[in-house]
Amino acid sequence: MAESYMWKGRLGPIRLALSDTTFTPTTVSNLVAGALRIEEGDVAIDVGCGSGILSIIAAKLGARRVYAIDKSPDVIEVGRANAEANQVSDRISFYHGDLFEPLDPSIEADVIIGDVSGIPDTLADESGWFPTRGGGGERGSELPIRMLEEARRRLSSGGRLFLPTGSLQDENSIIDAAKRLYKRVGKLTERAIPLPTRIASSQALSDLIERGVACITTRGSRSLWEARVWEVSGVA
Repeated sequence: MAESYMWKGRLGPIRLALSDTTFTPTTVSNLVAGALRIEEGDVAIDVGCGSGILSIIAAKLGARRVYAIDKSPDVIEVGRANAEANQVSDRISFYHGDLFEPLDPSIEADVIIGDVSGIPDTLADESGWFPTRGGGGERGSELPIRMLEEARRRLSSGGRLFLPTGSLQDENSIIDAAKRLYKRVGKLTERAIPLPTRIASSQALSDLIERGVACITTRGSRSLWEARVWEVSGVA
């Protein structure tokens, strides 16, 4: 593990170990953490867990078991170290793999945290935000939609899925898919987030805006994108 990061969001401060392939928590991570609702004794699945911060928060809020999954090659080592440092390693199991694939088919959850990569591949590669490269597909919606489809088989009756979306991706397609696959889709929170100048002026973003995939607003000299968190429940 090459560095550390101080989480200052919900239940923070929490110091996290990171490696050069670990996704660093972002403003969206903070939004999801703030919206997360965990009942005592819940079972949770954290898809795209990165450093494990949302899994750690779920455990600290009362989840009795958390299954955390990420494509980072050393997620098990990084996640386990962070869980141990925060005294919740007895309740979190880390897995390396794609979405729900590493889990036993019998595992269901009361809560699914679906914070998977959700920006288009070209923007993900140009931004440098994702150490393992790649994003959520050509339009940034393909991976979140696949996650929503697979999550139907994992969500228990009465369970809830927490889904972040944003205006840097084909957000409408994701919400349409959520409404097709689930009975209830409700927005919990949203926030305007400034874009770094190099991203705001990038050719990749310009192309996505021209194609109607991304939507950016301006405030003075600042370019902003919108992030939202939704609660999805009731398999249709």
